[in-house]
Amino acid sequence: MTEPLFETRELGYVYNTRQTVPSLEDVNIKITEGAKTAILGSNGAGKSTLFYHFNGIFKPSYGTVLFRGQELDYSREALTELRSKISVVVQNPDEQIFSSTVEEDVAFGPLNCGMQRDEIDQRISDALFKVGMEEYRQRPSTQLSYGQRKRVALAGALAIDPEVLILDEPTAGLDPQMAYEVLELLDQLCQNGTTVIISTHDVDLAYTWTEEIHVLRHGHLAYSGVPETFFSNPVEASLSGLVMPHTFSINNAIQRIRGGSVEPYPHTNSQLLCKTMSDKLEPAPITVVPVDGEVDFEIGKDTRVGIYGSATRRAFKAAGVEPDYHFNAHEYCMMEALAGHASTLYCDSTMVSTIVSRIESLKSFGKEVEVKVWQ
Repeated sequence: MTEPLFETRELGYVYNTRQTVPSLEDVNIKITEGAKTAILGSNGAGKSTLFYHFNGIFKPSYGTVLFRGQELDYSREALTELRSKISVVVQNPDEQIFSSTVEEDVAFGPLNCGMQRDEIDQRISDALFKVGMEEYRQRPSTQLSYGQRKRVALAGALAIDPEVLILDEPTAGLDPQMAYEVLELLDQLCQNGTTVIISTHDVDLAYTWTEEIHVLRHGHLAYSGVPETFFSNPVEASLSGLVMPHTFSINNAIQRIRGGSVEPYPHTNSQLLCKTMSDKLEPAPITVVPVDGEVDFEIGKDTRVGIYGSATRRAFKAAGVEPDYHFNAHEYCMMEALAGHASTLYCDSTMVSTIVSRIESLKSFGKEVEVKVWQ
């Protein structure tokens, strides 16, 4: 059996001696390396407290925390090494941004890791581009909006190229487009080997994006496993302060009306559409164009065009070309295909296999969409 990335054993934490109920109590949790993971729970459930144990900011009142099978060492040297591998982005960016300018704040992590100035400059540029803040590099931090400060905090975490990225409510306070762009970025990080763990109140986000969830309730672990099993028990979800995800609820209602099976469980709108659309409708193909430098914009010019990935976004911006779909484009292209309209998705070359796999997954929900990968 594969060793978990993080493991807690009978973990308990009390903030002060006046606290009558522990913030965490006897929590036994295992986080799978490489899995898209969400920690769910209502306010005060202990999500942030748990996160702070993963990189050693908090030391357990009792119990233990293990990282890759080794119990955490709380010496200064060991914690410095641990935090060069694990980045935590807190919900409130004002708790994380201290420097006077955007550039200085993003440089903080790489400087502490002892990087050379040229490498630091490149890390700053890449991190700011990924979060859409490259034009704000010299801007004073005090002149940024809440959403912009949140992006800068994320850029600072990305600048050290962590092995593990932990985000507390990553899309809270962001406009819908930026929220989709953050999820796209997290997809790319996962594809490149970074383990991403999020906490969120957004059950739709958790249900759509994650592979495993862990639910905290009043400092106790209430559930660990795949999201479908947990949300199949509405009483447990309600007791944990959560509601049913939209796609999950619609699928259940439609199948009750039709007398069909709720399985396989759709997690996205395109998967749900596959299960509900007429058998007579034939999907149109999707052309996937890998981007690794210059882009041939002649391909798919008469179809709907979407973009996916930071390199692709950079190439389109440099060329001054506007796609039809900027955000969540792979999902929109699948919806176009299911409606019988051909589409072209330009995506980072590193993401082609992931995109193709998602399109091919529609077959298990009732519709097979042809994928043409441009060579």
